[in-house]
Amino acid sequence: MAKISSYFEADSVLAQALPGFAPRAAQTTMATAVASTLKKRQQLVVEAETGTGKTYAYLVPALLSDGKAIISTGTKALQEQLFHRDLPTLRKLLAPSKVVALLKGRANYLCIHRLQAAQAHASELTKVQQQQLREVQIWAQRTRDGDVGAISGLPEDAEILPVVTSTVDNCLGRDCPLYDDCHLVLARKKALDADLVVVNHHLFFADMALKDVGFGELVPAADAVIFDEAHQLPDIASQYFGEAVSSRQLQELAHEIKVLYLTELKDLRQLEKAADKLLLSLRDWRLVFPTEPQRGNWRQHAAQAEVQQAAQAVEDSLTFLVHVIKQALGRSKDLDNAYDRCIDGLAKWQLLMDTQRTGYSFWYETTVRQVTLHQTPLSVADKFGGYLNRSDMAWIFTSATLAVGEDFTHFTHQLGLYKAATLCLPSPFNFAEQAVLCMPRYLPQPHEFSMADKLVEIVLQVLEVNTSGGTFVLFTSHRMLQRVATLLAPLTDRELLVQGSTSKRELLEQFIANGRAVLLGTASFWEGVDVRGDALRCVIIDKLPFASPDDPLLQARVEDCRLRGVEPFMRVQLPPAIIALKQGAGRLIRDAHDQGVLIVCDQRLVTKPYGGLFLKSLPAMRRTRELNDALEFLKALETS
Repeated sequence: MAKISSYFEADSVLAQALPGFAPRAAQTTMATAVASTLKKRQQLVVEAETGTGKTYAYLVPALLSDGKAIISTGTKALQEQLFHRDLPTLRKLLAPSKVVALLKGRANYLCIHRLQAAQAHASELTKVQQQQLREVQIWAQRTRDGDVGAISGLPEDAEILPVVTSTVDNCLGRDCPLYDDCHLVLARKKALDADLVVVNHHLFFADMALKDVGFGELVPAADAVIFDEAHQLPDIASQYFGEAVSSRQLQELAHEIKVLYLTELKDLRQLEKAADKLLLSLRDWRLVFPTEPQRGNWRQHAAQAEVQQAAQAVEDSLTFLVHVIKQALGRSKDLDNAYDRCIDGLAKWQLLMDTQRTGYSFWYETTVRQVTLHQTPLSVADKFGGYLNRSDMAWIFTSATLAVGEDFTHFTHQLGLYKAATLCLPSPFNFAEQAVLCMPRYLPQPHEFSMADKLVEIVLQVLEVNTSGGTFVLFTSHRMLQRVATLLAPLTDRELLVQGSTSKRELLEQFIANGRAVLLGTASFWEGVDVRGDALRCVIIDKLPFASPDDPLLQARVEDCRLRGVEPFMRVQLPPAIIALKQGAGRLIRDAHDQGVLIVCDQRLVTKPYGGLFLKSLPAMRRTRELNDALEFLKALETS
């Protein structure tokens, strides 16, 4: 086989077939390292900054190598892009005989059994659900893959979707009468038979941690795993190696049992009574938590007498429901499944009541109506790293943001990647010519009330000169976003797009279509957003993205550091903030022709000793402390 580098040369098959393809040294370096890692079945961590062409740098070696490969992404957007755009082109050129498959999580696939059940008790649904159910029914007759994302008339958060899709809890598995026709089962069979499978991180860890019953066979069957957007892995891995139980899960279980009583088991009146008892105890359970949605320390909250009393009431209701269902086992497969879910829910509930165990963070998360309890391990390095070392597989991790400076220690130690080779590839863009980084003088401290007014003042000054380009304003909190949105709305005639007003996809489409809009966003807009050209000329960041000191998982990790005699700020608080700022800054320059200004409105970038670490990790833009310099740069773009 030809050297992998030959595929990235000026006269290669890729250059001849792909418009605009040009050799890039960083891309060739990465592709060579990936090919070597795949062949030797080793571990590799690569930071490839924007513009290096990392997608092709791992897809080409993966398609040319022997064996089965899994590509895992952090977002659905990249998953769809790889499968529908990048892979078809490269597969046709390089490996036409290879079979490629896309596999999503089970919530993306229509459950035929649950659709039929929903049709049978449609009168129990809300009017909105009934209307949406009719759309699902029409679509279900013509779909081939059952991917509910293809139902064009349905919003992403449609009320009917949880009713017609399955969860690990309510899936009947092989006991389902429609198992052979199941869209999810068929998608998994395709994935197992394919040479290359595109998944996302959540699905990967569900499989690896055996959280999805009847699955857990995809990862062991692979010869190589490649993670793109790998900076997300430590947090996602922690979720899947932990445990959680939510009042919503238990409420859905109770409602499904009530439907079974009304449709199949009308002689079991006690079934409805037991389900109603559980629902009542769950309503009382929500009342012992703060009214405002928030995260909090479960270990501390659980010490209160009224919380213990409410928790005991839920446990008693679950125990009673188990006893009632036990008397009718064998009469209905759905009821038998509900019994297993009750037993599992009760076991998790009792586990999460024991908050005195060490090595975990115990925290709760509330919405207006629901409470979820979490048990999250403080470290997944032993479990994840151990799994990798025991496997005879190649493992590749890549992202535009993995290192602090050129140091990968924070990332590799979180995942136990002590044997991994590392590679840091800079962007080929000329940032000094293309962009300006401005750190304005005389700003209030980030926590001061007047900061919102100052941000609005800066945004208005930018809009005055950036007349034909778009502006992102990125925030670290929803509260500040809403304050600035309220203040800014009456002061500008620009289209103001605010996160939460509609879906992320729609906001981005409107932003690009307008060409000179202002978009206000929080965490999800700091990464995975690719807006090129004049549609995005300025990115304003309200402050350095440190995690909230009230975050219970952070608190637990800080306390763990102190107990081990390690300085927590440098170990657990600073590195994620640096990586997050790199992500936000990376929204600005997306190709060699982009130009623009990055404004970071946080004095700590200059006044604190650690500010230098942030600056060292950012692209080498021309820097200034004078806002007027940045405004002049934007003004010049209007005439260029």
